[in-house]
Amino acid sequence: MRIAVLDDDLSQLELTRATLEAIGHDCRLFSKGLALLHELRRETYDLLILDWHLPDTSGPEIVRWIRSNYKDRIPVLFLTNRNQEQDVVEGLSCGADDFMIKPMRVGELAARVQALLRRVYPVSKVQQKEWGRFHFFPADRRVEIDGSPVTLTQKEFDLAFFLFSNMGRLLSRQHLLDTMWSASNQSSPDVMSRTLDTHISKVRSLLGLRPENGFRLTAVYGQGYRFESLEAAAVTGK
Repeated sequence: MRIAVLDDDLSQLELTRATLEAIGHDCRLFSKGLALLHELRRETYDLLILDWHLPDTSGPEIVRWIRSNYKDRIPVLFLTNRNQEQDVVEGLSCGADDFMIKPMRVGELAARVQALLRRVYPVSKVQQKEWGRFHFFPADRRVEIDGSPVTLTQKEFDLAFFLFSNMGRLLSRQHLLDTMWSASNQSSPDVMSRTLDTHISKVRSLLGLRPENGFRLTAVYGQGYRFESLEAAAVTGK
């Protein structure tokens, strides 16, 4: 998962990064609130971890901005020195999902992060997943439409499954690249960007992800891609 961490204490940031990377997450660090808000206008994350006191704003102000302006429901965890009951109440009331008091305990942070991610992004233990006419078999990296198999490469299957699993979310280009192609990939950004677009185009074509079939996979200029069910969008009035 991609996690953004905001804290003006650099040693705290590095400790948090080490803890999160040790349990398999990709971590981006911020020391100023406005820098994070600027990033959220063009990037997507699966979780935010916020300090309360910041040099240019406050944690609650950031959460209120996110809840008012961010279309997708991104989970937020406060990690702060504030330790009074009214602080916890204010933090949760402004829109945060969890609250942890410093000094940070590595094991507790790892457990809270994993629990929060499981709650927001549940992992299915079944051998297949169904979205209407589409049946995915993750163990075999196989997909069927109305019972008929569709031939996909491993990467195409992974991308398609990720899109269906995140239906309705705006996914930034970097988020998709980090998920589908590890950050260790040494190809140039332009090459990786074209690779992503090529795979998106092939998945759209091979699975027929077009409006006439009830789905829309669109590029959002300057940000990334959004995959959505037109039936679900009609129900929610989007």
